[in-house]
Amino acid sequence: MTRRRGPLGLGLLLLGVLLVTMAVAATIGSVNLPLGTVVDVVLRRLGVIEGADVTLLQDRIVWQLRMPRVLGAAATGAALALAGAVLQSLTRNDLADPYLLGLSGGAAVGAVTVIVLGVGVAGLVGSSMIAVGAFVGAMGALLLVLTLATGRSGDLPPARTVLAGVAIAQICAAYTSFIVIMSGDHDAARRVLSWTLGSLADIRWTTALVLATVAFGALVAIMFFASDLDAFAFGESAATSLGVPITAVRWSLLVGTALVTATLVSFTGAIGFVGLVIPHVIRLLCGPLHHRLLPLSALAGAVLLVWADTAARSLVAGQEVPVGVVTAVIGAPVFAFLLRREARTR
Repeated sequence: MTRRRGPLGLGLLLLGVLLVTMAVAATIGSVNLPLGTVVDVVLRRLGVIEGADVTLLQDRIVWQLRMPRVLGAAATGAALALAGAVLQSLTRNDLADPYLLGLSGGAAVGAVTVIVLGVGVAGLVGSSMIAVGAFVGAMGALLLVLTLATGRSGDLPPARTVLAGVAIAQICAAYTSFIVIMSGDHDAARRVLSWTLGSLADIRWTTALVLATVAFGALVAIMFFASDLDAFAFGESAATSLGVPITAVRWSLLVGTALVTATLVSFTGAIGFVGLVIPHVIRLLCGPLHHRLLPLSALAGAVLLVWADTAARSLVAGQEVPVGVVTAVIGAPVFAFLLRREARTR
């Protein structure tokens, strides 16, 4: 039998690891910096200390380039892990992840429409326009999935919702492939591939603060549904007997997690395996109760994505590896191990 760690101790450990991870990650890059320099810059910028022995260049590297990216990675990882935990419980599907409802496919449609076809909005250019296009595409995919899956009584059966998500994702993938191939623009194809594999290269303070606000808001909101999610683990009949309004809770959480995921993917692209693997690992460590699972998953997801993004921008000199590639290299073996471990216990 697996020994479950105390949630408070594990939470404090993960919080400490996250803070250290963020500080260390800011030291790594094309110009490596001492940890003390990073700490001095951050404390001075936060007004904790008035003076620090750092150069203007070091200050700009740490505060303007690395810290917003590190914060954005932490927030994105936390929100993806949260969304994955919620969807796995709602659908009772161990393979559910934040992109279950076809959101990544819809976002790719929006991004490809902007990148390849040049569709735009006055006043928006570059990455801002791609983010808007991706968000609109993700919301369009969500609307189609909900329209297909919703029954006459307004219920949202998990099986039909998953199938609708798969169908919409395939349609979006076909559109994306057709547009890229027919365009004949190799540079556009490269940009689309890079976007679909995920990147945090364009994260600056404005975006990082948006992502952090979304992640924190999602955690606070979803924690109110922790006991309802516990009831879902025993099936809909048991949840109904416990007084859980099944349809209202499912609609609220599905739409809420979809909005969070759409916001994330519009800024970072589709980053896989974080929302799939992290909830399973945390369940293994502390059990399935959601008042423990949700905050611990958020912390672990943040740690994982900060390290993955650090590896993505530092493994190959002069070139950035898509962060989705790194999370896949880490996540796929871990998930395979968890599946094999579960198979041996049954």
